[in-house]
Amino acid sequence: MAKAKAKEAKETPLMKQYNSIKAKHPGALLLFRVGDFYETFGEDAVIASKVLDIVLTKRANGAASHIELAGFPHHSLDSYLPKLVRAGNRVAICDQLEDPKEVKGIVKRGVTELVTPGLSFNDNVLDKRRNNYLASLYFGKQSLGIAFLDLSTGEFMCAEGNESYIEKLLQSFSPSEIIYSKADKAKAAELLRDNYTTFHCEDWVFQYDYTYERLTEHFQTANLKGFGIETMGHGIIAAGAVLYYLEETEHKEVKHIASISRIAEEKFVWLDKFTIRNLELVYPQQDGGVPLIHILDQTVTPMGSRQMKKWMVLPLKEKEIIDERLKVVEYFHGEDELSEEILSYLKHIGDLERLISKVAVGRINPREMNQLKKALNNTLPIKDLLKKQKNQALKKLGDQINSCEFLLEKIDKELKEDAPMLTHQGGMIKEGVDEELDEYRTLATSGKDYLVQIQQREMEKTGISSLKIAYNKVFGYYLEVSNTHKNKVPAEWIRKQTLVNAERYITEELKEYEDKILHAEEKMVVLEQKYFMLLVKDAGEYVSQIQQNARILATLDCLLSFAQVAAANGYCKPKVSDTETLEIKDGRHPVIEKQLPVGEEYVPNDIYLDNQSQQVMIITGPNMAGKSALLRQTALIVLMAQMGSFVPASYARIGIIDKVFTRVGASDNLSKGESTFMVEMTETASILNNLSDRSLVLMDEIGRGTSTYDGISIAWSIVEYLHNHPQYKAKTLFATHYHELNQLSEDFPKVKNFNVSVKEVGDKVIFMRKLKPGGSEHSFGIHVAQMAGMPNPVVLRAAEIMGHLEKDKDLHQQQERVKDLPKNNFQLSLFEMDPKFKEAQEILNAIDINTISPVEALLKLNDIKKKLE
Repeated sequence: MAKAKAKEAKETPLMKQYNSIKAKHPGALLLFRVGDFYETFGEDAVIASKVLDIVLTKRANGAASHIELAGFPHHSLDSYLPKLVRAGNRVAICDQLEDPKEVKGIVKRGVTELVTPGLSFNDNVLDKRRNNYLASLYFGKQSLGIAFLDLSTGEFMCAEGNESYIEKLLQSFSPSEIIYSKADKAKAAELLRDNYTTFHCEDWVFQYDYTYERLTEHFQTANLKGFGIETMGHGIIAAGAVLYYLEETEHKEVKHIASISRIAEEKFVWLDKFTIRNLELVYPQQDGGVPLIHILDQTVTPMGSRQMKKWMVLPLKEKEIIDERLKVVEYFHGEDELSEEILSYLKHIGDLERLISKVAVGRINPREMNQLKKALNNTLPIKDLLKKQKNQALKKLGDQINSCEFLLEKIDKELKEDAPMLTHQGGMIKEGVDEELDEYRTLATSGKDYLVQIQQREMEKTGISSLKIAYNKVFGYYLEVSNTHKNKVPAEWIRKQTLVNAERYITEELKEYEDKILHAEEKMVVLEQKYFMLLVKDAGEYVSQIQQNARILATLDCLLSFAQVAAANGYCKPKVSDTETLEIKDGRHPVIEKQLPVGEEYVPNDIYLDNQSQQVMIITGPNMAGKSALLRQTALIVLMAQMGSFVPASYARIGIIDKVFTRVGASDNLSKGESTFMVEMTETASILNNLSDRSLVLMDEIGRGTSTYDGISIAWSIVEYLHNHPQYKAKTLFATHYHELNQLSEDFPKVKNFNVSVKEVGDKVIFMRKLKPGGSEHSFGIHVAQMAGMPNPVVLRAAEIMGHLEKDKDLHQQQERVKDLPKNNFQLSLFEMDPKFKEAQEILNAIDINTISPVEALLKLNDIKKKLE
């Protein structure tokens, strides 16, 4: 006890205050405002100095020795804060809550905001073209609950489901931070691995009654029925915990979070996490790869780009909404002038969604308020254009845009065009808004001119020709009169100082004016800040209207992007129907066709699948022939159509697909100790256990991770399972290099054989990349090995083995033939018999098989023949 007291006595008052605030936020890096600087102390200072590359020093902490210190000027917060957050730190910003000039002793301080990777309004922390989600996870007994909040836009969603559904949502929305209950630490670690920044809250936060109450209190509703989440117990718990976390991190201004929506699983195409990754919808699998989003996203607003990502990972299943989008894209496709005109206004709108969120939380600066005005100014002509169109969907969108004319006029009337970024700099409010403010502005800018006027007036009134007005710190502005004119001084002047040759006086008018001049600047800034805050308050009345405008403009931006991409790349409008037929003519891969060398055309292909006649297409052909590209392009065409986009084909009839499964490419988990084959079987099991009648299944080279006989057997049984499933007739493209699977079409009526054609010219193979009916006769693996630069001896030996095995088509006979393979592990002693053979051997030994040309080989063969004659 005595030691603790001694320690307390040794601490300076400032450090005592710092330690008490730091104790409340142990997991955060504390930025402590001291005068014009933000300081960090101790361990925080060590971290900050490394991350920010600033000097680490030490300061005396009373008698308690020294403590590390690193700081930066307070006005540099916007450039330093993002670096700290991006490095994965939670940052508590501790500000001075009182004016130091008016306080004796220590200034009161407190944490005004806790910035975390998932909670930020800072433009330098946020990426304009993607959402910054905070996710909340609740682990129930049977299922999980999840909620996503983008604080910068106010978008709030929740869902619940099994582990694979939650994993898929996490992959789709890619949150910057995830919170969960302390009790679920082990479960969260298993689910999330080390892929996300996480934070755990106390267990009591994740209680149903508490979280339900938090949500109804926030939305001012009696229940949650209006949001469609009343029965989602686990989703409610996850969402309520988000609101708790906002309060805990000092984010108390949250009126822009105006509603919560349910991520309705039944409305969107099911894409499991493997499929989203395999199809490279949003992110490439390899560095330097190009995902589909890069082709389709030609949006000009940040809201449009964020919307496009959501559309891509959540394609639609509702025919009406898909058709409505397609009709708008078709309309824009034929109205180039209209598209160009709308785009010319959209380009000037900027990030309206995040701007209005900043208004709601009182964080908008004057420059951004002018950007809001610019956005509203460019929204009005778009509204007028849309209302004139024949397309009903566009008319409806135009009608839903709010013009917000009062707010627009108010910003225009009150805020200067060149207003600075920081409110304490002044120069924000226009003249004519407030008389008192105009007077202070005049004083601040032309106060000295006014003093000259007083001097002139008093000289004329008194006849003192040498009268001067000057200033000193002791008694401010004064009038100086030389002794020769002393007798002319008016009685109301008050003498302040006598000098050898002159006397100094002050007057009531001068004192009054001095007070005005000296405080004009200060009062001007205070008044300007008052008017700006009133402007922000008025703008706050329009949050929900402007949020709606942002949503409509984002939708418009995405549809215009679809139209532009379709026109540039020759896409066609797909016919989306409720039938069970998938028919694509001249389909192309939207990404690969853009990456081809100049002058090389993409080879298009047709696909036809239905539930009655052709449910499974078995596609054989060598590796590198284009089987994988064909599979991927089919899935991408379906998904693009169900997003509402035109597709890369000459004709497409898409019977709505509700689930897309892919087992494409080697997405090995070797780093996690799983073999290629294990990963392949896990992904395949996930497909077979989640089938539906409208599923599209794409399987590429199943079974290649194990022995040939195992591989063929597994692939064979999977095709049988898909064909004979009692409930679901999943449309399937099955690419394989096991040409033995062609046998299946003879036993199963809905299995049809196709091959990606190749042309054999002598010993060479040319890939035609064209899909043709019928199976391929044999594999071209050895030719591909030769093309890849495999040494000739290896290629020749492989051809010898294959020729031996192919004498029998029967698998069991082939197994027997392996035992009879011509051996390659002995040296010929034949040449010892005859000197002629010795000479032939010497010629052979001198030949480099890897480099010899066919012509040279023939000549050498001729030489050997002559030697042996």
